[in-house]
Amino acid sequence: MKKGFLYFVLIIIALSMLLPFLAMILISLSGNENIFTDYKKINLDFCAYKNVFRSIPVAKYFLNSMIVALFTTIGQVAISALAGYGFARLKFRGSEVLFYIILITMMVPPQVNIVPLFYLMSKLGWINTYQALIVPGIFGGFGVYLMRNYFLKFSAELEDASKLDGCNAWQTFLKVALPCAAPAIATLSVFTFVVTWNSFMWPLIVTNTDSMRTLAVGLTVFKSSFREITMWGELTACACVCSIPVILVFLAGKKYLLNNPQDGSIKG
Repeated sequence: MKKGFLYFVLIIIALSMLLPFLAMILISLSGNENIFTDYKKINLDFCAYKNVFRSIPVAKYFLNSMIVALFTTIGQVAISALAGYGFARLKFRGSEVLFYIILITMMVPPQVNIVPLFYLMSKLGWINTYQALIVPGIFGGFGVYLMRNYFLKFSAELEDASKLDGCNAWQTFLKVALPCAAPAIATLSVFTFVVTWNSFMWPLIVTNTDSMRTLAVGLTVFKSSFREITMWGELTACACVCSIPVILVFLAGKKYLLNNPQDGSIKG
């Protein structure tokens, strides 16, 4: 009885999350501007998708988003893995204080950093460049925290064995610790890619030409603040296109998200 009730609750929760997504797909296929007032005239076609590709440079926006998301993910994983391993295994004076300072940055709302970050990008001459879109995103307290927790549970016996084989600290990290950290790396990669791909505020502020805008920013073209009316069909069609890479990345890494990212190593 309890198990059946639990399944019922889970199904209701799943439907509450799935229905808005299905509604978005339905609206994008209708092409009806009066979608919210005249439901009987919904006709499934691809006019909205055709209009999206005619109205904005979707391919360029998509490419920009992919470049920014991929390089940000690679950069954050590399830096977080190095920093996490250092905090977990290389003890030095002030390491705990430095780590807690990094944790404190996670409590600061991202909106607070927008003005100082924009000022720094301006002084560096990076406004409307890939550097401005990528560099601020490759440093994150969450990634350092996740990787440090993994390496704290990493087998000390494996490290000792690698040292007996003549490996130094750098070789131990690259050849032993990093390959065993695949679950934590995959989890961090999925989260970083999704957050970066869906980022709107920072790309909107730091870019000022179509050639550098991302797909999330391109959605605003169809909003009423930029036009006389909101083109809901085109807006939802663009949102559907924007959702495809996120869904694919999640499906590729779901086995790590659904399981403990700390698993995969022999506990020391």
